[in-house]
Amino acid sequence: MVVVGVQSGPAAAQPDPTRESGATALELSPAQRVDAIKSAQADAASEAGALGLGAQEKLVVRDVIKDADGTVHTRYERTYAGLPVLGGDLVIHQAPAGARSVTKATTARIAVPSTDAELPAATAKSSALKAASAEKTAKAAADTAPRKVIWAATGKPVLAWETVVKGVQTDGTPSELHVVTDAATGKQLFTDEAIEAGTGTGKYNGSVTLGTTKSGTTYNLTDGGRGGHKTYDLNQGTSGTGTLFTDADDVWGGGRQSAAVDAHYGAAETWDFFKNVLGRNGIKNNGVASYSRVHYGNNYVNAFWSDSCFCMTYGDGSGNANPLTSLDVAAHEMSHGVTAATANLTYSGESGGLNEATSDIFATAVEFYSNTASDPGDYLIGEKIDINGDGTPLRYQDKPSKDGASKDYWSSTLGNIDVHYSSGPANHFFYLLSEGSGAKTINGVSYNSPTYDGSTVTGIGRDKATQIWYKALTTYMTSSTNYAKARTATLSAAGALYGTTSAEYKAVGAAWTAINVK
Repeated sequence: MVVVGVQSGPAAAQPDPTRESGATALELSPAQRVDAIKSAQADAASEAGALGLGAQEKLVVRDVIKDADGTVHTRYERTYAGLPVLGGDLVIHQAPAGARSVTKATTARIAVPSTDAELPAATAKSSALKAASAEKTAKAAADTAPRKVIWAATGKPVLAWETVVKGVQTDGTPSELHVVTDAATGKQLFTDEAIEAGTGTGKYNGSVTLGTTKSGTTYNLTDGGRGGHKTYDLNQGTSGTGTLFTDADDVWGGGRQSAAVDAHYGAAETWDFFKNVLGRNGIKNNGVASYSRVHYGNNYVNAFWSDSCFCMTYGDGSGNANPLTSLDVAAHEMSHGVTAATANLTYSGESGGLNEATSDIFATAVEFYSNTASDPGDYLIGEKIDINGDGTPLRYQDKPSKDGASKDYWSSTLGNIDVHYSSGPANHFFYLLSEGSGAKTINGVSYNSPTYDGSTVTGIGRDKATQIWYKALTTYMTSSTNYAKARTATLSAAGALYGTTSAEYKAVGAAWTAINVK
């Protein structure tokens, strides 16, 4: 594969006529975003008072989104007596005419009898290490001393310890297991794996244009037009940053460079999609890029996003022969970063399924947006990797159960299965909202999407479905959003974008009903 690298200047987003003008988020420069957050933080105490929060509660601004119609959505984390409140996040929606509403991760009042822990930190650490052992985490060790928190994500808020245990998962993926332990009883309240992994393979994009930078007499994989995204060679290592890829003539490809080209291209296409289609300036909306690491480990058949390094990492597959750097995998992993920077959906239970589905949804949207000749858009996830050995993809959005494990519809037990499979109903919702039910062929791929109740769903188009999901994620979802709350969030988004009497709003409701979320 021969790839011509082109030094690119700042990427200029062109107005997208498919984007709505009223409730669509304005594109803020990094400086404007910083100013908006500072201004909101200055008003945080008065906002806490207006919400009726207790004297020991404070609000910490995470993000501010301003819509074209003047509506402002301010996302907050919460503290209690100086301690982080896990599951206490909320979003205040302020309309220009004065109307206000609030989306909360929990409606429980945050209060505990004391912030003095009965259970010592050492005991919580020991319990967390046992939890990691139960997950078969190798080389498990507490990253830092346990921190005292208020656990409010489920049930009555309690004082707790949060311990982060780092190690290695059974397939070679790094582990960053967050374990929450009741500080009074020692009961394990929650575990959350922070390393969000997917699967794919590389060498699929053919001849593409890359953003590179010249330094002296050589070129390197630094994309100056997209926040300075860099791509590194880990050279089969499993830690650190690795070595930045360089080339003498800016013609990239072949050997170890092939994986780097695919990863670098996938990051660029994903950046462009979020900027040009959704008006988002990078993962955190601050114009700053993440980075990519390829050639991770030996025979590592996976790829993952890590919020702690703010990076995507790709293995080389079985026999180190097939780097996992396909376009939809790159978009999937980078989208995990967007979720972490916005709703921060907990990677467990139903919210974990929605987290995974969000990455699949945006991966599909990026494929269609990119329109790469060698990998045209489809509603199949990981269709290029042939991990099953028979040409079938990892996941299907039109009928998720075709993979043999994912669920087509919501049920009360959905939160008990692996998040990659509980993502099925949300993927199914997105397909139905985009394309509708029944048999059809798109870009040469045949689909036949069923519904739970036998109803017929008419799609509103992928562009509008993507806009609705993105707005729901960034302004109406919280860390604990489940499927029922996702229905509410997307209806709120559709109502804001298109009106509550619109065909789009009605289609959202019909698509949720069609997967048994009412």
